[in-house]
Amino acid sequence: MRLALFGPPGAGKGTQAKRLARDHDLTHLSTGDLFRAAIRERTPLGLKVASLLEAGELVPDDVTNGIVADRLAQIDYGSFVLDGFPRTVPQAEWLLDHLAANDAPLDAVVSLVVPDEDVVGRLSRRRTDPETGAIYHLDFNPPPADVDPETLVHRPDDQPEAIRHRLEVYHEETAPVEAYLREHVRYHEIDGTGSLAEVQARVTDVLVEDRGLAGI
Repeated sequence: MRLALFGPPGAGKGTQAKRLARDHDLTHLSTGDLFRAAIRERTPLGLKVASLLEAGELVPDDVTNGIVADRLAQIDYGSFVLDGFPRTVPQAEWLLDHLAANDAPLDAVVSLVVPDEDVVGRLSRRRTDPETGAIYHLDFNPPPADVDPETLVHRPDDQPEAIRHRLEVYHEETAPVEAYLREHVRYHEIDGTGSLAEVQARVTDVLVEDRGLAGI
């Protein structure tokens, strides 16, 4: 089974991708993780990514695609769930063409739908420990008893207005990507509100109901 998971910042797609990977023996492919691994291993593409990030530049599509291609080859194009990729139409076009060329078509896209104000509510409750870098959520993952809540920092990017701006950018960037994928792949929208277990159950249900995904 080969999936791509979509969702705005704070929708919980990373957590759901990890749960899908754990429960259904899939490889979790996060572009952020792939970048860090390539940089750590000092691969040619990893060195390229490192130089771009150090210069404050965005990683271009061809470099991102190359890192994804390397990882797909490593797992022999087996079962996986993509998290945070593709982000642009050229990336989406490349992905579908590359998978088709390797006889490993994408089975489905699952999009977690969460109202913007729910996302603002979720992310604005995050706090960071300035000493350890640990990130807590005041409702869902509160700091342990030995951490003084007064020492935690409400980062600027977790302020409501900053979150709303990130969501505007996300919607502008992903709308054409989602439109493209809807035309070429099974596309499922899932209610991303509620507990992690509730969302996970919805994702699993829709995949089981999809007759093309009998392997789940």
